[in-house]
Amino acid sequence: MTNWLPNLQASDGPLYVRIADQIEQAINTGTLASGSKLPPQRNLAYDIGVTIGTVSRAYSMVRERGLVSGEVGRGTYVLGSPDNDDAASGIDPISARLVGTRATNAPPGKLRFDTTAATDVGQSAIVTDILSAICREQPNEISSYTRNFPAHWLEAGRQWLKRGDWQPAQESIVPTLGAHAAVIAAVSVITAPGDRIVFEHVTYSQVSRGTALLGRQTALVDSDAHGVIPEDFERICVQQHPKLAFLMSGAQNPTLVTMPEERRRAIVAIAKRHNVFLVEDNLYGATANDDIPLLAEIAPERTFLVGGLSKSVAAGVRGGWIACPPHLAQRVRIAHKMVSGGLPFLLAELAARLVLSGMADTIRAKVSEEVGIREAHARNIFEGLDFNSHPRVPFLWLKLPDPWLSGTFRQAAFAEDILIDDEDEFKAGRSEKTFHRVRIGLSSPTEREAVVGGLMRLRRLLENGPTGYDSPA
Repeated sequence: MTNWLPNLQASDGPLYVRIADQIEQAINTGTLASGSKLPPQRNLAYDIGVTIGTVSRAYSMVRERGLVSGEVGRGTYVLGSPDNDDAASGIDPISARLVGTRATNAPPGKLRFDTTAATDVGQSAIVTDILSAICREQPNEISSYTRNFPAHWLEAGRQWLKRGDWQPAQESIVPTLGAHAAVIAAVSVITAPGDRIVFEHVTYSQVSRGTALLGRQTALVDSDAHGVIPEDFERICVQQHPKLAFLMSGAQNPTLVTMPEERRRAIVAIAKRHNVFLVEDNLYGATANDDIPLLAEIAPERTFLVGGLSKSVAAGVRGGWIACPPHLAQRVRIAHKMVSGGLPFLLAELAARLVLSGMADTIRAKVSEEVGIREAHARNIFEGLDFNSHPRVPFLWLKLPDPWLSGTFRQAAFAEDILIDDEDEFKAGRSEKTFHRVRIGLSSPTEREAVVGGLMRLRRLLENGPTGYDSPA
C-alpha cells in the first residue's frame, strides 16, 4: 500500500474533484504505479482532513475514468498502464498513444478498407484545370506566404457549411488546413493545458490524441442509439468541469448514429448551464444530409462548426472551414496558424474555387452516387448480420458474430490482405466498454469490383470463424 497523499493546494474546485485529479496526475507521472494500492478511504480522509464521503466520491470518479479498480474488502488498485506495457516491449509509449492501431505506413498490396477519403470519380481533371488557372492568374501569391484572407475564401466556407435555410455569418468563417486542423485550433483557443474535453467512448480519436499531445485531458461520456446521453453529459459537466465537448451530431464516426433534434437541444441546454463550448464535426453529417438543425444553428454563441472536402470531394486538397462563435474567429485564425504552420495559398484558393464554381457540389454528387452503390453491395453481402450503414456515408460499423473479437478479426482480415479498423482505433481514452465491432470503409479502392470482392472475402472470413484463422504466435 502506498503512502501517497494528494496536494489539495495545487488546484481549485470541489475537494473530491481535486483529489481525483491528483490521483490521475500521480498515475500519469508514475508516482502511483500500476498495481499499487491506494490508501484506504478512511485513512486518507483522516490524513488530509476531509470527510470520508469526499474521498469516496473522488475514488468513484477515478474508477469512472478507468484508472483504478476496487472491490469491497480488497481495496482500490491502480489499473495496468498501457505505457508500462509499451516500455517493456521496447515501443516508445508516446508514439504508441498517438498512432492508434493503424500501421504508421500502410503495407503495400493491401486492400484499403481503413480509410474513408472521397472516392476517386475523376476529380483530378477538375483540380488540374483549377490549379493551372491559379498558377497563371496569381503567380505572385504562390511564391509568397498567405497573409490575407480574401472575402471569397470566407464566402466559400459559408456556402459549404450552410444547411437548408440556415447559414453561418461570413465574418465567423476561418479557412483551415482541413477539418482536423480546424478542431485543434478551436481547442487551442478555448482550453488550456490540463483542461478536460468531452469525447464519446468511440469517435474520431485522432482529435483526442491531438488534444492529449497539447496537454488536454479526456472525459468520456456515454452514448446510446440516439447519441450522447444527456444525463451522463450533465454528470460529466458537474463532476469534471470540462471546457469543451467534441461531438458529431450527424452520421457519427464510427457508429453512424444521428442525434434527433430533441437530444441535440438537451445537450445544448446542458452546455449552456455549465458554460461548455461545443465543437461540431459535420464532415459525415453533411454527406448524410439530414434536415435536423445543427448544434451550431441551435447555439451559435458556443458552437464551432467544422466541415471540409476530404470525405466528399478530395482529401488531398486539405480544404476545410470552421464557423466560430461571435468574436472568436480572429483568435481561431491566429491559433490555426500557430498549430498548423499556416494556410497555403494554393490549397485555400483551390478549395474556394471548387466550392464557388459549383464543381465541389458536382463532385460530391458523383461521390455520393458511387458510395450509395457500394453501400448497397455491402448491405447485400452482409445481410443477416448486425451493422450500421447509410447510403451516403462511406463506411459501415459491423458487429462481429460470436466468438470473434475486434482486434482478432482485424488481424485475420490483414492476413487476407485487407486493412480494416478495429474498435480500439476509435477509442478516445481508456475505456472498459467493449463493442465487438469493426469499421469497414468503402471509398478507397478505385475499382468497384475490388470493393465487392474484398467485402465477400470478409463475409467468408466471418462465417469460417476464428478457428479457421491461424493467428501468429
